[in-house]
Parts: sequence; C-alpha cells; structure tokens
Amino acid sequence: MSINNELTPHEVVAELDRYVIGQKEAKKSVAIALRNRWRRLNAPADMREEIVPNNIIMIGPTGVGKTEIARRLAKLSGAPFIKVEATKFTEVGYVGRDVDSMIRDLCDIAITIVQDEHTVSVQDRARELADERVLDILIPPAATSSGIRSSITPAGAPTSPVASQATERDTASQDTSDEDSLRQRTREKFKRMLENGDLDTREVEIEVASDQSSMLQVFGPMGMEEMGVNLQDLFGNMGGKQRKKRRVPVQEAREILTAEEAQKLIDMDKVTKLALERVQQSGIVFIDEIDKVAARSGGGKSGPDVSREGVQRDLLPIVEGSSVMTKYGMVKTDHILFIASGAFHVAKPSDLIPELQGRFPIRVELDSLTEDDFFQILTVPKNALLKQYISLMASEGVTVAFEDEAVREVASMAAAVNEEVENIGARRLHTILTTLLEDLLFDVPDAMREDSFVVDRKMVTEKLAGVVQNRDLSQYIL
Repeated sequence: MSINNELTPHEVVAELDRYVIGQKEAKKSVAIALRNRWRRLNAPADMREEIVPNNIIMIGPTGVGKTEIARRLAKLSGAPFIKVEATKFTEVGYVGRDVDSMIRDLCDIAITIVQDEHTVSVQDRARELADERVLDILIPPAATSSGIRSSITPAGAPTSPVASQATERDTASQDTSDEDSLRQRTREKFKRMLENGDLDTREVEIEVASDQSSMLQVFGPMGMEEMGVNLQDLFGNMGGKQRKKRRVPVQEAREILTAEEAQKLIDMDKVTKLALERVQQSGIVFIDEIDKVAARSGGGKSGPDVSREGVQRDLLPIVEGSSVMTKYGMVKTDHILFIASGAFHVAKPSDLIPELQGRFPIRVELDSLTEDDFFQILTVPKNALLKQYISLMASEGVTVAFEDEAVREVASMAAAVNEEVENIGARRLHTILTTLLEDLLFDVPDAMREDSFVVDRKMVTEKLAGVVQNRDLSQYIL
C-alpha cells in the first residue's frame, strides 16, 4: 500500500471489525499508529526525522484478539510486517537467536514484497520472452548451411569458378528465402495455438536453474547471520549457475520460463534500495508473548529465568533506535513501529525493566470476552467459526444450519467454562464446537445419507450439558 492511498483510522477500525469482535481501544490505538506513519511521511522535511513512532503494548488474556489484530494489520498496512515470539530470543552469549534477527527477517520480507511488485510490472514482457523461448523449442531456428556445393552444372559440364559461385549464391539465397518464409508462417501458426492454449498438454524439454538451497542449508550455522553474509549466494555462485533439463507440459514450461525472464528484467539493486527504505520508514514489528521474558515478581535469577532480563536489555536499543547490519546493508530502526503484546497472567507489565516500559508509551488493555461477544464471534466475522463448519460440510454436499438458540447456548457454555476452569478466550469455542459436531464430522459421508442437518438447542444441551457441569471432565474435554 502506497502512502497516497493509506487507510484512515476509521477505515482501519472498520476493516478490523470484520474479523475481530470488540476491543475498540486496541483497534483505535493501532489505527492511529498506522495513520501516523502516513502523516510523518507527508510532514515537512525538517520535522520528518524528528517524529518517532509511539510504540504500543497490548495487555489482555489469551484468546481475546491480540494476535488476530496483528495478523489483520499486516494485510491492511501493505508495509513490511513481521510477527515474532519474544520467547524465541536469548541473551547474547547463549545458544539461540539474538533480537537483531527480527530486523534481518523483516528485510527479507520487504525484499520479497518489492520483488513481487516489480515482477507484476514486467510480467507482460516476461511472458512474451517466455513464449519466444517455447517457440524456439517447438520450432528450432534454422541451422546455418555449411559445406561446399559441387561446381558441376545440372548437365554435368564443368563451369568456371566465378560462374559457379554466382549460381550457388543465387540458388542458396532463393532456398533460404523460401525456408525462412515457411518457418515464419509456421511460427505464427504455433504462436496463435500457444496463445489459445491448444499446445498446453504437449510436453517439451527445457533447461532450468538447479535448486541448490536444500544442499547449502547446512552451511549456515547459528550465529553466522550476525556477519550479514548470504551463504547460499556465496556457495551457490561457486562454479557458476548449475542448470538441469526437465520435461514438462507447455503450460508449465511457460510459467517456469516467465518467472526466469522476469528475474532477468528486474533490477535487484533497485529492489534492495526500495525495500530497505520501506523497512526503515514504514516497517512494523509485532512482538508477541512479551510477558514471557518479564522476570516474575519475587522470583529468583536462576534456571530458565537467567536470560529473560538479558533479552529485555537487548531489545532496548532496537526499539529505541539503532543500526542493524543485514546482508542487504545497514538498517536504522528509529522509525520502525513496535507493537508488543502479552497476557501477563503470572508476570505484570511493571515486571519489565523500567527502560523497556518507557519504550512502549501507549498501553492498551483488552477486555475478557463475554457471552454476547462469543455469540458475535460465532456469527458476525467474515471468517466466523460457524461459517467455516458450514463450508466444510458443503464440500460433502451437506447443508448445516445453526438455530439462534443453539448458538446462544454454545456461547453461554463457553463463557461458563472459561469462568470456572481456565480463561482461554475465543479458543474455547473451537473445543466446544469440535465436541458438539464430532459425530457429524465422523459420520459424513459414510453413515449419514441426509443432505441437510440442523443444530438446535436440544442437541447442544444433550451433547455438552453433562460435560460442562462436571468440572473434572471440563478440564480435560473442554
């Protein structure tokens, strides 16, 4: 998404409402932060570098929409976006990935985005060149004639060398002209057939680049990424690019060759420059499970807790603004937006080191889901669970309908189990619906011959009431 057609805050919230129920404050904060990227890029040049993003930390129980907001935000923003788990990082000096790797991964994503955009822009030209290569395979170019013609006339009488050469040139010129004309007409005919798809099933033999990534993966040990070296390129270019022959249908050959030609037409230096600019100006990093690297209140500094504070210290310069070395060049993180989230069941936000708390000035608390929220989650979003099950059954030719009373009962049971056993938010609906529809999913299509099925309140009660009321069963089944 370019800065000229950036969504307004109200439009961002409206889009998020299609997939995430409730959590107005979180959506509002994210929408403002997203719009501020556009505002900064359009601010006066002397102030542009001074405006820094206000990082956000989202606090709320699991299953209330924190990660879903991040996923949808990635698609809305059109900017380089990466979601990382804070638990995957370790303090420098320990075995594991360091926090700088999130910026390197963000650069890889940006390169892919920009490269795809450039590929689309040269697609037509690449398709033309690929078609020419396919035609060259189907109708090989004329080989240059060689050899010396006999200097004997048709009557068998010898002629002078000068007269013989002139006769040969005239005859060869006429033959070549006829061959070229015939070949051109044949080529035009095959080109029309190629465009119409008449040759799609015909097999041809093409040369493609050999994929060596699987063999070269072993050359990248942990810690090597700090050097900013692309080992696959380094070893892959030794001895030149390897190519292999494949026999494929014409339709597949056109796709493979189009991709190859598109790669030749793309200026990778320009792609890299644009991608790094996007990362630095509009990149977004979503750090999930930030609470898992917070030291527990009153806890000791031993065992798995030993590197938690170290990870926080390593995050500080990245979030505040520093330079990270990547294989594409140096990347400044001053204007990258960081959004953190965590459930904070055991630890509290105040358990984060004070410096890191200060790097996330905007705090948003997400609400626990109510029975009414569960009902809306089941019915309203574009990807609602009930709509997913209806689509699954439709693939078997079975129409499934859910009565409103049944949906209300499922929502009520989800809220009750969350309150009594463990609050896992909307994920509780997955377990309840799987238990409710288990027999239906198993019986279709073998044991069930009907083409329609109705889920009513009576069925919900019979299937789930006993399990919900039995606390011990609820702990293991729901």
